[in-house]
Amino acid sequence: MAATDFFFAFVFSLALLFGFSFAGDPYVSYDFSVSYITASPLGVPQQVIAVNGKFPGPVINATTNYNVDVNVFNHLDEPLLLTWPGVQMRRNSWQDGVLGTNCPIPLKWNFTYDFQLKDQIGSYFYSPSLNFQRASGGFGSIIINNRDLVPIPFTKPDGEIIFIIGDWYTQNHTALRRILDSGKELGMPDGVLINGKGPFKYNSSVPDGIEHETVNVDPGKTYRIRVHNVGISTSLNFRIQNHKLLLIETEGRYTSQINFTDFDIHVGQSYSFLVTMDQNATSDYYIVASARFVNEKVWQRVTGVGILHYSNSKGPASGPLPVPATDVSHPWSAMNQPRAIKQNTSAGGARPNPQGSFHYGQINITSTYILRSLPPTEINGKLRATLNGISFFNPSTPMRLADHHKVKGDYKLDFPDRPLDERHQRMDSSIINASYKGFIQVIFQNNDTKIQSFHIDGYSFYVVAMDFGIWSEDRKGSYNNWDAIARSTIEVYPGAWTAVLVSLDNVGVWNIRVENLDRWYLGQETYMRIVNPEENGSTEMDPPQNVLYCGALQAMQKEQHHSSAATLLNGQLKLIFSMMMVLLASVSAFC
Repeated sequence: MAATDFFFAFVFSLALLFGFSFAGDPYVSYDFSVSYITASPLGVPQQVIAVNGKFPGPVINATTNYNVDVNVFNHLDEPLLLTWPGVQMRRNSWQDGVLGTNCPIPLKWNFTYDFQLKDQIGSYFYSPSLNFQRASGGFGSIIINNRDLVPIPFTKPDGEIIFIIGDWYTQNHTALRRILDSGKELGMPDGVLINGKGPFKYNSSVPDGIEHETVNVDPGKTYRIRVHNVGISTSLNFRIQNHKLLLIETEGRYTSQINFTDFDIHVGQSYSFLVTMDQNATSDYYIVASARFVNEKVWQRVTGVGILHYSNSKGPASGPLPVPATDVSHPWSAMNQPRAIKQNTSAGGARPNPQGSFHYGQINITSTYILRSLPPTEINGKLRATLNGISFFNPSTPMRLADHHKVKGDYKLDFPDRPLDERHQRMDSSIINASYKGFIQVIFQNNDTKIQSFHIDGYSFYVVAMDFGIWSEDRKGSYNNWDAIARSTIEVYPGAWTAVLVSLDNVGVWNIRVENLDRWYLGQETYMRIVNPEENGSTEMDPPQNVLYCGALQAMQKEQHHSSAATLLNGQLKLIFSMMMVLLASVSAFC
């Protein structure tokens, strides 16, 4: 026991030296250097955004309730924010990484995001949120693992594989911005990337010399495949030749397990599948991500192709690419796929108790918001996109920061809960004044000409229905009020609607946006402001000590003096201490 006593004394000394508390959950720390590099993902040299010199960036890997530090150094030539779609930032919208809550990180500065993965599991990604930068990269995967005491609802896989897919242009984000600023649409992408790489040369249309993704697997083993669509505006159909995709999770909820031959993944969405390597090894197999809900014959070049290579493979993949099972010229049949996604009500998620114990269908709806999108239109001489007739522009002072410092006139709490008449479309900083502890219904009504994905920061929501046409009150009778999937990003077909239910239990200012970058850049977003009227200091966290100031509060910002070595040491010490706390618990249990 003497060794154990020494260990306790050593850990206690470290705690005193560095000011740590024994009560906290473990930390994981990352340093992210965000910079430009030159890459040729489609065979054309171009400027891309890398994280720590990698494109895509490194994986953030943590566990439920862990604290995460991400120290971001901005080495771009313009301001930067990173955002974490689907990570709920409970009571802590200060860390959300969008302009409504954060001042941008200036050039050559750093900012440390510090947040907890409170009661969450699942597959997510991070990406830049400003200035169309995601179109050039800066993205990477986020994995939140179950705690050991909460079992996963499937046999532990033999390994994990991440696919980051997305449409891609050979022009960088500044050139694409100029196109949109000129009032034009972007047009067809130049291709689709899989993990930052272009297509395998599956036929003569693919130029020589393009590097493609190859994934090595062993026969008979089962892998968890996490797929993120981080693209600009194209829905993608993902498939692996001759292999079934067993759906198990989407953005933090375990699903009822269904086999698919192929799966539509829309912009901003993340999914997990189990894939068993049960084919013979006469050849390699194609991994395909192709453009969806477009004229697929015209858009054939917008196809990403990688290779699945068995360790005992006897030859290369060959022949035509596999095709999706559904025909998008019959969108009703395509819609059956998302309608089939149900919650696994018998599985625990972040907590040991079953997720299905929350009977959302028995809660009275307190408010309804119908959010309608239309094709971009000219407002004040500029091409703009709208929600409910309002094209959002961010005030110079982030709204949550303006509230805290009582800055008046920064924004308006008058966002309409129904669409405005098309003749009254306008640009405005208008947001939703939502009620704390309300249970709201949001109808995403897509009257635009292309499929869109909508996202709500700070929350997951129950996807209770989707259909074509115009939503009306009598459609509530068709809602799934028992096992609807909960997620944070949902597709809405053109000429259709999707209904979601949200429990407003997370105070803060939270972004509601279209994930299609072109529409988002043109103003198709708003925010919800949720304040506890009985706030006593315990509902919402205070601003972090390192909060950045801008706009009306610019004078409060002090010049930044930092040492990258010091910040790195601080992160390493937090990680070391977290590991020691785990060891401490193990030793204590053993004794």
